Amino acid sequence: MNKQQDAIGFSSYQVFVIVILALLQFTIVLDFMILSPLGDILMKKLNMSTQQFGSVVSAYAISAGISGFLAAGFADKFDRKKLLLFFYIGFIVGTIFCGLANSYHTLFVARMVTGVFGGVIGSVSMAIITDIFNIQQRGRVMGYVQMAFAGSQILGIPIGLFIADKLGWNYTFFMVVILALMIGIAVVLKLKPLTEHLKIRNDKNAIQHLWHAIKKKNYRIGFMATALLSMGGFMLMPFTSAFLVNNVLIPQKNLPLIFLFTGLSSIIIMPIIGRISDKIDKFKLFTIGSLLACVMIVIYTNLTPVPIWLVIIINMVLFMGIMSRMVPATALSSAVPDMIDKGAYMSVNSSLQQMAGGLAAIFAGLVVSQPSKTGPIENFNVLGFVMVGLILWCVYLMSRVSKIVKSKQVEAAQHAAKTT
Repeated sequence: MNKQQDAIGFSSYQVFVIVILALLQFTIVLDFMILSPLGDILMKKLNMSTQQFGSVVSAYAISAGISGFLAAGFADKFDRKKLLLFFYIGFIVGTIFCGLANSYHTLFVARMVTGVFGGVIGSVSMAIITDIFNIQQRGRVMGYVQMAFAGSQILGIPIGLFIADKLGWNYTFFMVVILALMIGIAVVLKLKPLTEHLKIRNDKNAIQHLWHAIKKKNYRIGFMATALLSMGGFMLMPFTSAFLVNNVLIPQKNLPLIFLFTGLSSIIIMPIIGRISDKIDKFKLFTIGSLLACVMIVIYTNLTPVPIWLVIIINMVLFMGIMSRMVPATALSSAVPDMIDKGAYMSVNSSLQQMAGGLAAIFAGLVVSQPSKTGPIENFNVLGFVMVGLILWCVYLMSRVSKIVKSKQVEAAQHAAKTT
């Protein structure tokens, strides 16, 4: 910790790191999340079926998963700042290609390119957080960084939808590019090199290092838990806007209002959840959030035409449950790996999460259907029940992760007592 600290216990540089990582996440999340509200527009403009749109969503996720897996062996062998910049530049280039796409096939390829680079950024960011912040701070840090989800809804998605309506959907991606360029410049100028992990001797080559991370039982439990964590979102998110427009009969022009209020509620609740996560048992908070999410998912996926204010309230409570899962789960997962394996663990973790999400999007595209371009989305409620089952399975796995983390903390305390 630096000598100068602010009121919430972070040094001025740590505050900068939180802000820049949150902004990085904002662009990554927005790039992915904007596909959902643009879903109805894209399926109509590019003449895509629900199966094709599901594959466009999964193209990003699966390519991100594969690239993250391949990069895992190298993640602890380079300065994390340089690694972050390399993949962020690639993400920007891929997003430019998305804006230039003019058909299902070109958009599919562009999303693959974006995923190859964008999918690794989250794991590098997580490794940076574990390098700079201790476990007692990470709940708050995750809460602030995860505010990117709320920010993308409050500002990004409404503005993106407005631009799509006025200029065309392509320009929404160009908006992301402009913002990402400014953030990239800030990273170049202000973020310090992160090389502390390079001081730990590691004679393994990239493949050996990757295998070393995969073969550890505790790590595999963490991988499975966080993979399941992402599957539900990938199932519902791609078809949310189409469901609201065609089933709940919310006009396309009113969708930004729903995302705006949902994001506002999230941005208020996220720091609160982060603080709670640092004060109470993280698994207990995760379980409460999971149960709340299960109830709201069943309600949401079975909606019929209702007033927009009711949709907003249901969405707000649903996201409260979802965020109450994400913050403690991410903090717990970050404490599983040893220092020497952090980069590899985060990369494998992120890649499996992305690939699981990609498979979930493909599954969703096969389950739901839309007989006509203006007809209702069918079988959306089936996805809801599947998601509830996955959430409950994830609760069990996260309980095992919690036990692993507590065991490590006890061992660390015993070791510290012996050396003093």
